[in-house]
Amino acid sequence: MEITTMGPAEIRELISMRDAVDAVREGFLALHRGEFEMPTRTVLRDGGFLVMSVHHRPSSSAMIKTLSLNFDRSPAIVGTVTWSEFGHTDHLVADAMELTRIRTGAVSGVATDLMAPPEAATCTVIGAGGQAADQARAVQAVRPLSRLHIVSRNSDKAEALAARLREELPIADVTSGTDVEKGVRDVDVVCCATTSTTPLFPADAIAAHTHVNAIGAFRPTMRELPDELLTDSVVVIDELEAILEEAGDVLHALDAGAVTRDRLVELGPALADGIGPRTGRTVFKSVGVALQDWAIARILADRALRR
Repeated sequence: MEITTMGPAEIRELISMRDAVDAVREGFLALHRGEFEMPTRTVLRDGGFLVMSVHHRPSSSAMIKTLSLNFDRSPAIVGTVTWSEFGHTDHLVADAMELTRIRTGAVSGVATDLMAPPEAATCTVIGAGGQAADQARAVQAVRPLSRLHIVSRNSDKAEALAARLREELPIADVTSGTDVEKGVRDVDVVCCATTSTTPLFPADAIAAHTHVNAIGAFRPTMRELPDELLTDSVVVIDELEAILEEAGDVLHALDAGAVTRDRLVELGPALADGIGPRTGRTVFKSVGVALQDWAIARILADRALRR
């Protein structure tokens, strides 16, 4: 048996964000076709440790990810992703932090491509932590941006991220600030990537045409979105069972009667069937599911184990 290990730099070298978006999109379509065995993730220490696993029947491949999360340390996410195939002895073990950032960005890219206006060109990312850069990269991959704004309570972190993305991405105007409500007004796409436990902005701050990706809140006690935004938006989620187990934004809105379960559309069916006429705001809520990690790990395995 041969084990190939990959760190952050090697992962970035082998996969572009466009690759990641395409792979995650196909993964959700495969989920809709019933190709995966995917248990709900195991959560220990109230989200301090996560274990995610998935088996793809057509390829006889499996992925297991183990994470520890501690937002008082840097990096906050530490763990491994292990890829194996039933008919092969070679394994891939990859850095989970980098892979998680890429796959979380990629699913926002998939949702943005599906739901944001075709002419969308402006984006605000709320948060300047480990997930934020790939949210911007993913939106840029599907909607070339003319303006990007980074918002964080920590002005130094916001400007540091903005400076990095100015150098990296072909966006004419990249700015930073600390005023969330001002930052989200009249932009085409908003990405929420925080660990907040209360809504980040009032619903009326979001314009009628805006698409919102919310990926930060992954426990029932966490929230980034106001209930009223879900009431007045087309709401697409990654996977219903995971959302009802973990998504504080949605659970709070359901308990308050602001949204009903029948209005929650899973991403796989939405990709297969569309979301119907787009007449107002749209929201994508994700807590992350194992097929996203599988989709990225599959590319890495194809390029690292078989070259």
